[in-house]
Amino acid sequence: MTSYGYFLASEEFTPAELLDQARQAEAAGFTSLAISDHFHPWNDAQGNSPFVWSVIGALSQTVDLPVTTLVTCPTVRMHPCITAQAAATSSVLTGGRFRFGVGTGEALNEHVHGDPWPPFDERADMLREAVQVMRELFGGDRVTHRGRHYTVENARLYTCPESPPPVYVSGFGPKAAALAAEIGDGYVLMGPDRELVDAFRRAGGTGKPVIGGLKVCWHENRDEAVDTVHRLWPSERLPGELAQILPTPAHFEQATELVTRAQVAESTPCGDDPAEHIAAIERYADAGFDEVYVGQIGPDQSAFFDAYRTTVLPALSRGSAESTEAA
Repeated sequence: MTSYGYFLASEEFTPAELLDQARQAEAAGFTSLAISDHFHPWNDAQGNSPFVWSVIGALSQTVDLPVTTLVTCPTVRMHPCITAQAAATSSVLTGGRFRFGVGTGEALNEHVHGDPWPPFDERADMLREAVQVMRELFGGDRVTHRGRHYTVENARLYTCPESPPPVYVSGFGPKAAALAAEIGDGYVLMGPDRELVDAFRRAGGTGKPVIGGLKVCWHENRDEAVDTVHRLWPSERLPGELAQILPTPAHFEQATELVTRAQVAESTPCGDDPAEHIAAIERYADAGFDEVYVGQIGPDQSAFFDAYRTTVLPALSRGSAESTEAA
């Protein structure tokens, strides 16, 4: 049975706004939270990018929902040792309700130390080693590690959760899906791609959760909603590997000049027709996803949560229950 959570977009909102959205999400009936981990927003119009670990600490004292990072890159900007400490503390603060989404990252966030941005195969190898190091540290033992990419010397986490947080691995192609099955406790995929879900299952991911997400813009005026998405999140429509290799928000602004308003209107649920939102979300359930996170674009948050509480989430829950009974 698919569950539905709310996606907190760190790139678009201040810490106080994110906490308020979390409260509203819990009250509306969302069962979990996901939050992005960025150093930069995708463009200057979004205008935010708080330190995710501080926000998770605040979330742990604000709501009782599980929290998942979608996703953290634990390989370049922060050493796996430090990332493991942040994740372990987050798990303790949330009473074990933290799930650790990781990925190979984007140059947008990871180039800030001036390090070279490696090709995917090297980044995947770095992620494999980083996850190994972090899993060792989560056990609370003293760790010394000398690998191809990382050195750890007599490191020990003294604040550890009772159980290590599950590690969910993000990936957007067949090789990444196989890596997620190899090293992850679950798979993160943003589009409702059944072929990649099946590839993950075939590579060893059977029985592990598949997590996805989408952005919507609930607004009484559909044209205004499309304008809002086109202004704030045209980067969602960039093809291929551009999102992984462009280094600055300015580069994304240049690239997204090619994204048309019509493309946004076709691909993003906009307006206040519940059927459009429900259909878009159900595509994830139909593709085999276990958890789907929905993020509202723009300032009209209260109307979004009211509509999802009264209409969208009840319809999705009925649909999931009917699918389970049929199976």
